[in-house]
Order: sequence, then structure tokens, then C-alpha cells
Amino acid sequence: MKDESPLKDKVILVVDDEPDVLETVGEELDMALVHKASDYETALQYLLSYTYDVVILDIMGVNGFELLRTAVSRGFPTVMLTAHAVTPDALKKSIKLGAISFLPKEKISDLREFLEDVVLDGSKSIWLKLFNRLESYFNKRFGPDWKEKDKFFREFEESLKKSEEVSG
Repeated sequence: MKDESPLKDKVILVVDDEPDVLETVGEELDMALVHKASDYETALQYLLSYTYDVVILDIMGVNGFELLRTAVSRGFPTVMLTAHAVTPDALKKSIKLGAISFLPKEKISDLREFLEDVVLDGSKSIWLKLFNRLESYFNKRFGPDWKEKDKFFREFEESLKKSEEVSG
């Protein structure tokens, strides 16, 4: 028998202006209680009214970075899920604003696995796992030397590895 998902009975907010994305995420996370919002105002009300185990935000169309600020200020682990804003700048901004992961919509089939990591291991090692898992994707998308070209990413990854060594 397969182990029960750590997402079982978790309360998750997903915000996206595309109804098919909301539906897909709801199906992927059918073991959890999923609140869905398709616009900024509805999402903001949810963030201010409920407590979430995980928040999943689109960047474009719903003012995702502003919602990220609110989610982080409320202490909710927040994952950015985006199609159009898969850029080094959006990734960097997500990290700086406190997101704990960043997933391209092309990889939505991996969402459950990523969120299980978030719930099981809410530490900074999630970013290392993300960079390792999506290394070839990001290299194709951003260029093979994207981390080397940007001091922020080099230093961020180095700090993650050092904290892993200390805690691991």
C-alpha cells in the first residue's frame, strides 16, 4: 500500500487567473482542502481570513508578488507557479520576497511532489532540491551559465549549501 501523502487534509490556497490551472491544481491535490481564487481581491480576502499550510501563487494576472508579500507576512509557506514569468528576474524576486519554491507551469505534473517536500521539509533545502531537479530546465530556459552570471544566485546557492552542511 502506498504511503499516505503528507498533504492529506492540509489547507492550501491556489491563486491563478486561468480556470484550467485552478482545476488542474485541485485535481493534483485532491487529498487536501484546496481554496481557489482567480483574482487579486478574492485571494487577498482568503489570505487575511484563513490559515494555510501552503499558498500557491501565479505571478501574472493576479498581482502575485503583492500576494506573496501578504502570504509571507502571515507566515504561510508560498510557492510561485508561473508560465509567462519564468525568468531569472522573477525567480530572484520570488526568493527575495520570501517564496519557498518556484515552479514553472510546464512542470505542474510535479506540483504534488514539490509540495510534499514543502510540507515535510520546510527548510531552505527546498531551493537546493528545486535547483537540482530543474537544472536542465532552467539551463535551457535561462542559458547554461545563468547562475554564474548573476552574483545573487551564486551567493544564494552557496549560502544554502553552507546551511545544509551545518544542519546536515
